[in-house]
Amino acid sequence: MSKPTVLFVCVHNAGRSQMAAGWLRSLAGDDVDVLSAGSEPGNQINPVAVEAMREVGIDITANTPRLLSTEDVQASDVVITMGCGDACPFYPGKRYEDWNLTDPAGQPLETVRQIRDEIRTHIENLLAELRASQP
Repeated sequence: MSKPTVLFVCVHNAGRSQMAAGWLRSLAGDDVDVLSAGSEPGNQINPVAVEAMREVGIDITANTPRLLSTEDVQASDVVITMGCGDACPFYPGKRYEDWNLTDPAGQPLETVRQIRDEIRTHIENLLAELRASQP
């Protein structure tokens, strides 16, 4: 079986989905392909999210918000939505999860740290499940 592809989707692709993608890339290495997109992408990644991730040694500054495409969903084994579930196309055979996370937009760094840490917990659980399902 080839390595799984995980797609993270939030509205602006500027905070939660970017932090989740950063965590998964950091914790999974080359074991998982990671995509991230938004239903209405913003102009830049939330600078407070960038700072919160920098504090744990993960650099997401090179990422840019991008528009969710049908091809992204088709290419993914797991689709994680964060507050935009209705905007994400549904394809049978895909694993879908919706993570109820606070939007970091406009939040102070202390709150974004809490969101960052909550995302890490979700990522660790997801990664454990993905690894357990590998032959």
